[in-house]
Amino acid sequence: MNISVIIVSFNTRAILKKCLEALYQNPGSSDLEVFVVDNNSSDESADMVKQYFQQVILIENPINSGFAAANNMAYAQATGDYIILLNPDAYVKPGTVSNSVRFMENHPECGICGARLIKPDGSLDPSARRFPNSLYKLFTISGLSDKHPSSKIFGRGDFKYFDHNSVMEVDWVPGTFTIYRREMVSQIGFLDNRFYLYYEETDLCLRADRAGWKTFFNPAAEVIHIGGASSKTRKDLKFDEGGAQVLKFRMRSECLYFKKNYGLFSMLANSGVEIGWHCLRFLVNLRPGEHRLYKRQESTELIKHGFRAIRDTHWGKTAPEIPW
Repeated sequence: MNISVIIVSFNTRAILKKCLEALYQNPGSSDLEVFVVDNNSSDESADMVKQYFQQVILIENPINSGFAAANNMAYAQATGDYIILLNPDAYVKPGTVSNSVRFMENHPECGICGARLIKPDGSLDPSARRFPNSLYKLFTISGLSDKHPSSKIFGRGDFKYFDHNSVMEVDWVPGTFTIYRREMVSQIGFLDNRFYLYYEETDLCLRADRAGWKTFFNPAAEVIHIGGASSKTRKDLKFDEGGAQVLKFRMRSECLYFKKNYGLFSMLANSGVEIGWHCLRFLVNLRPGEHRLYKRQESTELIKHGFRAIRDTHWGKTAPEIPW
């Protein structure tokens, strides 16, 4: 049985090397086909792959085409019965690949399966999620989700109350380490190129769900995840530490996702919750004080990014020109 692994890299030379080393130490199959798509890195990532991993199929992209498009380049050449997407800042642990394939073989109704993600400090990185909506967003940005993680209301969006120690059918799983059944991808298509970064895997899981396929979280597949490694190299853009995401890209992709899948009202509701929350936060912090000044500045920036994302995507209808 062939397994194709796709890794998209952007300026992650050192951690990409560790990622590939961990993968080849724990391959889970003798028929492992590994692709690295280098998105026009400036840190000699591609040269490192050529030097140390001659068995890897390297695709050197002349521009940073984004996560979805880069994965699609490799998928067009992949031959595996199963396709694994692996982030360069994710290190597979022993048994992860083999356990993932075994799960897929034993659950033919499963089209997509994710892994248990562990941060470098040993704490859990939420790995099982429900499809996003404006209510879940309010719980997150207000802090209610983090303050009440055991609540099945406030912790619902990210299954914060779930111990992540058992198999669970979920809505979507992060693309940090995800295995896809080729039969499913052949039916519904792979990642949507309009998503430059973020929400591409959420969109795919939603399309799978609507086509009758199931998505599972599998704790027998475990991955150490650094988080946001490629995004942090974009020093020219605002990085949201809370979500480990580039703020502008996240907001644009949200507009595209909600408009595409649920319509204009849903897109406006999602954006409106965040913009409205930060307008309120700005007003609450009008009193003097350095800490309050910081909060006002932060909220002002988020409000501007929110309105700009709506404008840049033409109310969620079209993706901005690549590269973003």
